[in-house]
Amino acid sequence: MERQFYWVEMGDVPQWLIDTPTRDSGEAFEEPWMFADGRVLSDPGPIKTQISHPGIRRAFVFSVIEKAPIVSEAVSTVFRTLAPGDVQVFPVSIEGEADPFFVVNATKVIDCIDEARCREVHHYPEDDPSPDYPGEYNWIYGVRIDPSKTEGAHVFRLKKFKTAFIVSEDVKNALEAVGNLGVSFERVTGPAEDR
Repeated sequence: MERQFYWVEMGDVPQWLIDTPTRDSGEAFEEPWMFADGRVLSDPGPIKTQISHPGIRRAFVFSVIEKAPIVSEAVSTVFRTLAPGDVQVFPVSIEGEADPFFVVNATKVIDCIDEARCREVHHYPEDDPSPDYPGEYNWIYGVRIDPSKTEGAHVFRLKKFKTAFIVSEDVKNALEAVGNLGVSFERVTGPAEDR
């Protein structure tokens, strides 16, 4: 049976908004997008963030600018248990919060986009490629991947479209069991959905 995968995105639910994590000193990282880049990172040391807009505290959110996954201890346990070889989990202190939170870094980038089955694919124009992301997609609607190319991973980013944070159905189900999520799940396997 074909494995199912989902793109985890910011959910359309009332929630707090969290800033991009920084060093504990408040100094920005040289690459503030590093937690969404799909690579193994050196231990960043103590990191912190703050609430940029108050709202309902959620167990899983993305930082508002760089889209770093920030999760509660229960959600971090899901990732550590079901995808230990696919993620790094770094403690992050959130200003004003006593409970522990963590940044989840997907360490794998997999080349598995099935462009022919995606609903709508936007490339950067050949005469105006993205200087920051050469060869990457500008955007994809109705993303579809080939699950046979996922190399057994449960959590990963997509090659040429790293903005997508992908999880297996097992991880999705375990996250939903934790509850109180500030994210939604869009299926990226199976037949394309008409919208």
